[in-house]
Amino acid sequence: MTPDTRSPHASLDGHLTDRDVRILEDLQRYRLLTTRHLQRLHFAATPFGSHTSVPGATRATTRVLGRLETRGAIVRLQRRIGGVKHGSALTVWQLGPAGDRYLRARSGDTTRRRYLEPSRTFLAHTLAVADVAVLLLERSSARHFDLLELEPEPECWRPFTGAGGEQISLKPDLLAVTADPSTETHSFVEVDRATEHLPKIIRKCLVYQRYHDTGIEQQRRGVFPAVIWIVPDATRAIKIRDAIAGDARLDAGLFWTITPDQTLAHLAPYPAPTI
Repeated sequence: MTPDTRSPHASLDGHLTDRDVRILEDLQRYRLLTTRHLQRLHFAATPFGSHTSVPGATRATTRVLGRLETRGAIVRLQRRIGGVKHGSALTVWQLGPAGDRYLRARSGDTTRRRYLEPSRTFLAHTLAVADVAVLLLERSSARHFDLLELEPEPECWRPFTGAGGEQISLKPDLLAVTADPSTETHSFVEVDRATEHLPKIIRKCLVYQRYHDTGIEQQRRGVFPAVIWIVPDATRAIKIRDAIAGDARLDAGLFWTITPDQTLAHLAPYPAPTI
């Protein structure tokens, strides 16, 4: 019998469109995305894309995701979010074994990843970070502003050496750089789900402060990105803001604490485009 010499991603060869590959790449990059996220990114409805309605765009998204699921390129999580009334739009997806093999073969990456059912806390946080990324990608694709950089974890991590020679790693949730013709806005983004006690928030802020004080980022880009804490509600925002202001070790001017509805106003503070 002739041995099977096909590549490990042969089952997907010739079966993926360019858009399919972009969907796999997004799942690899952001780890978990809902059907709604993927619809907004790849099947955008008016005024952000060519589909005339969100329901129609969602049906098209569901058909493509179903095909990719059948081939093992992606898998849906058993844990759903949002309840039954939201239907398929809030099904959560991650890269499947065949999709992982396909992307690794394309890039030459030999590191095999395990895709497990995440905890509820990890799921909620990862999707909240994806909400921010998708919002920026959606609005920039509609030319509301330019998105110059968007780095999720671990791309946005910043290893550095502390004053005592110790190795430290700053781990933001996102780095975003947006621009209009006259201005750039640089931001490290932290998405808070109100699951951490304030002392832990302050410890994270102190890592930002220590990294700021090295001057590494300023030398690299000419400015230190604002640290934007996106929190669930105004009450949480006040608590974090007061804790930062009350700690003499922190330069409070480095940090902003906002609610989700203020995201664009801080990450992309530009006038609305005129038609």
